[in-house]
Amino acid sequence: MAVMLVPLSLTASPGVTLKVLTWSDYIDPEVVAEFEAATGIGLNFVHFETSEGRDDLLITSDGAGYDLILTNGYALQLYVQRGWLAPVGSSEVPNLRHIDPRWLNGAPDSKSYGVPYFWGTLGIAYRADLYEKPLTRWLDLLDPPAELQGKIIMLKDTRDLIGMALLASGHSANSAEPEALAQARELLLRQKPHVKAYSYVSMNEESALVTGEIWAAQMYNGDVLMLQEYNPHIRYVVPEEGSNLWVDYWAVAASSANKSAAFRFIDFMNEPEVAARVAEYVHYATPNQAAARLLPPEYHADPVINPPDDVLRRSEQYILLPPRSMRAWNALFSEIIH
Repeated sequence: MAVMLVPLSLTASPGVTLKVLTWSDYIDPEVVAEFEAATGIGLNFVHFETSEGRDDLLITSDGAGYDLILTNGYALQLYVQRGWLAPVGSSEVPNLRHIDPRWLNGAPDSKSYGVPYFWGTLGIAYRADLYEKPLTRWLDLLDPPAELQGKIIMLKDTRDLIGMALLASGHSANSAEPEALAQARELLLRQKPHVKAYSYVSMNEESALVTGEIWAAQMYNGDVLMLQEYNPHIRYVVPEEGSNLWVDYWAVAASSANKSAAFRFIDFMNEPEVAARVAEYVHYATPNQAAARLLPPEYHADPVINPPDDVLRRSEQYILLPPRSMRAWNALFSEIIH
C-alpha cells in the first residue's frame, strides 16, 4: 500500500525533533522513517509500560517535556483539567474529517483535545493446546483451578486489574462503592497465589505465552494477534461478564514549543493510506473511516479486531474517578501487587 509523502514545501518546522510519549511497538517503524524523510521532522520516542507509568512521568514534569502524548479517554480528561494539553481541531489537523464521530466524541474533552488513534478491548489470552478447557469468564482467570497455579500473568494496571475483578463480581468496572471494592479485593487476593507476575506479556518470540511458561494472561486484543504470529495456539476471548472498551488518543502538550510539527505528525498519521498500514501493523481497529475502506476483508471479518455488537454492549469505557475514589482503588492495588 503506497504512502502519500508530503512535499517538503508543505512541512512544518523542518529540523525539529518531536519528543513522543507512547506505548512501545505501537507504530510501524517504516511509517516513522517515511514521515521523517518527507517532513524533515525527527521523532524521539519515550515509552511507558503502564498507564500509571505515563501518568507518573507527566506528574513529575507537570505535563512538560513532551510534544506528543498518547493517552486514553479518562486520562485525557485529567490532563485537560490540569492544563497540560493544547486544543486540536480541523484547522490544525485537516484529516480529522476521516475520523468516525463515534470515537471522536468517545470521551469527555476528546473532541477538543484528542485525535483517536486506535480502539479495542481487554480480555484473556490463553494457550488452548496447554489448557484445554476454554476460558470464557473473568472468573475462570480470577478464581482459577489448581492447574493454572503459577501460570497466569495479570496487568500491573490499577484500572484493568481492579476493574475486571469488579465486573467478575457483578459490578461496574468504574465502581468505587466500598462493598464492591471489598468483593473485588477478596477475589484478587484469592487469585494472587496463582499469579506468576503482575506485568505485561512481552511481545516477541521469547514471550512467556509463546514458550508456554505461562498459560493465560490479561491482554489487549491486538497484542494477542501479534503473538499468534509466533504461536497459533494462543486464543483470545472477551469474557462473558464484559470488558473495558478503550480508545487511545494522540494529544499535543500545551508546553510544547513545536506544536505545528506535532499537529503535522497527527495529520500525517491520519492520511488514509498511512492509517491503514499502521492498523495492519498493530492489529487494532482504526477509527479512520477512509483508512478502514482500504483494509482487506479479512481485517474487517476478524472478531478480535472488530468485536461484534454484543461484545460492545457488555463492555464499558473507564471514566475519570474522583480523587477520594482513586485513593481507595490505589490502596487496594498496592495491597494486591506487593
